[in-house]
Amino acid sequence: MALSNTENKSSRNKTLNISVEEGASYFKKCLRPDDSAGPLSLEEIQGKTINGDSFKVLPLLPEHFIDLAIIDPPYNLAKNYAGNKFNSVSRKDYFEYTEKWLSLLLPHLKENASFYICCDWKSSMVIQDVLCKFEDDKKLIIQNRITWQREKGRGARQNWKNAMEDIWFCTLGSDYTFNLDAVKVRRRVIAPYKVDGQPKDWADTEGGKFRDTCPGNFWDDISIPFWSMAENTAHPTQKPEKLLAKLIMASSKPGDFIFDPFLGSGSTSVVAKKLGRKFCGIEQSDLYCTWAEKRLADAEEDKSIQGFKDGVFWERNALNGK
Repeated sequence: MALSNTENKSSRNKTLNISVEEGASYFKKCLRPDDSAGPLSLEEIQGKTINGDSFKVLPLLPEHFIDLAIIDPPYNLAKNYAGNKFNSVSRKDYFEYTEKWLSLLLPHLKENASFYICCDWKSSMVIQDVLCKFEDDKKLIIQNRITWQREKGRGARQNWKNAMEDIWFCTLGSDYTFNLDAVKVRRRVIAPYKVDGQPKDWADTEGGKFRDTCPGNFWDDISIPFWSMAENTAHPTQKPEKLLAKLIMASSKPGDFIFDPFLGSGSTSVVAKKLGRKFCGIEQSDLYCTWAEKRLADAEEDKSIQGFKDGVFWERNALNGK
C-alpha cells in the first residue's frame, strides 16, 4: 500500500488519508475471521470493525441482535474502493446482488428493528423492487423514502447534475422506535407570527428567531464532508456524520446495537459511538478498516457532530455560518 500524501497537505486540510502501514496500530484492532471461523458471539463483535467480505461474515453473526441497521452498499456504478473495484452490472444482476445481502441481513435484526438503505436515483429503482418483493412476502414494511441534497458534485453537459440521493426506511413490523423530538430541525423564522404579542411556535434568541420543526423526508440541511472538516476521509462515497446521526437518533435508543455491513471509512460506527450506542460494522478494505479504527480512537476525545449542537439539528449555515 502506498504511503499517504500527508507531507503535502495544507495545515487546514484535515482529510484522513493514512496508509495501512502508517496506521498499523489501528488496523490491529480489527476483528479478522478466517475462512474456517465458527459463529461469532455478541461479545466478540461489539465495538469491532470486522475486516472481511460481508457475504462471508454475515452468516457468522448472532441472530436477532441488531436494533438498527444502516446499509450503504456499492451503488450500481463503476467505482474503485481502494483497489476493490465494483463495476456497474445489469438491472437483473444488481437486483440479485441486493436480494442476496438483504436475505443474509434480515435474520440478524430484532423483531422491532429498523433499517435504512442508501442509494442513488438509479440503484434506488432496483432497491425499491427488491423491497417490494420482500414486503409482499411479509418480511418487512417499507415506511418511507428520504431524499437528501448532496449539495456537491460536478455538472453534466447533457444532463441534470446528480445532486440528490435516496434512503429507504424500512422496519420488520409495526412496533418500532421513532424518536420524533430527537430529530427536529432548528430553522430560522423568516416571518415570525405572534399571538397576543407572544411568539407562536418560535423563540427569540441572541442568535436570531428560530423554530423547531418536524423533519420531513426531504433533507436540505446536510453538508458533504470536505477537506477542512475533521470527519473527512479520502473515501470516495463517505456519508456525512450529521446524516447518520439523524438516522441513529430517530430509530434507536442509547445502548441499542447499530450495525453496518458495508462500513466504508467507519462513519456509522463513529457516530454510534459518539451517541452512546453499541456498534459493529463489516468492511472488506484493509485501508478503510484502518481509517475506521483511527476515527473511533479520535471519537474518544471528540464527540462533536457538525451541524448538531446542544441536542439540536441546525439547518445548514445557521450556526454563525459554520
